[in-house]
Amino acid sequence: MTKTWLITGAGRGFGREIARAALAAGDQVIATAREPRHVVDGLPADPERLLALRLDVTDPDAAGGVVEEGLARFGRIDILVNNAGYGQVGAFEELSPTLIERQFQTNVFGTFNVTRAVLPAMRAQRAGRILNISSSLGIVGVDWWSVYGATKFAVAGWSEGLSKELAPFGIHVTSVHPGQFSTDFLDPSSIGMTDLQIDDYRPLDAARREFVAGRNHDQPGSPERFADAIIQLAALDTPPARWAAGSDALAAFEARAAQLRESAVEWHDLSLSTEHPA
Repeated sequence: MTKTWLITGAGRGFGREIARAALAAGDQVIATAREPRHVVDGLPADPERLLALRLDVTDPDAAGGVVEEGLARFGRIDILVNNAGYGQVGAFEELSPTLIERQFQTNVFGTFNVTRAVLPAMRAQRAGRILNISSSLGIVGVDWWSVYGATKFAVAGWSEGLSKELAPFGIHVTSVHPGQFSTDFLDPSSIGMTDLQIDDYRPLDAARREFVAGRNHDQPGSPERFADAIIQLAALDTPPARWAAGSDALAAFEARAAQLRESAVEWHDLSLSTEHPA
């Protein structure tokens, strides 16, 4: 059966590759981006199965309009991929409240906006898949990425709770945690830098900037293979609540599991001491 996908941030990177893979699988795709021409320019011409629409995910009304237009064209939306977002980097103290709020508006509330717009149709059809692109930094915290990581932890935690709310309606939710992939994610056009300067953070900032410049477009993960895996994930009858993409993301899962176990054992008695006496 032909499926209809709604993919945000489809102008490049993961979003474009997922759209390409879905089309190659014979499905229909509503591909959104701030500039729809980037979608059209980057994907095979297929006016019957590809609908490219403008969307700023921070605009709830625009999200609703995209869903209405997609439903009018294809009749249903089977799979939502919340991919739109960017990385705000820098030590927490070197980021103004304005930059931090902007990061959350896109990565968290933008995801909320699109999901809220899609859910009535998915509930009505009693079926659906929602794939929320988090990050390996939504599993383990890393300095200089603390605010970006906070948004990805938020998406992962929300996804887990949402999956339980939507299960009675046949809707599955998966939090996807990619590691490092050779997309434009580390490109200056995709990340936001600090707008404040504090001398104490100069060594950290210099080291992280050097790493980003050296790793940009040289990450180990393949976006094309990631997209192929997403197609497989969306087809599962019982998809996982969380999924690690890449060896580094898998290592992050394993490290966090070990850390939680070690912490539980080390602080076992103190944890239990907080309850009322038996």
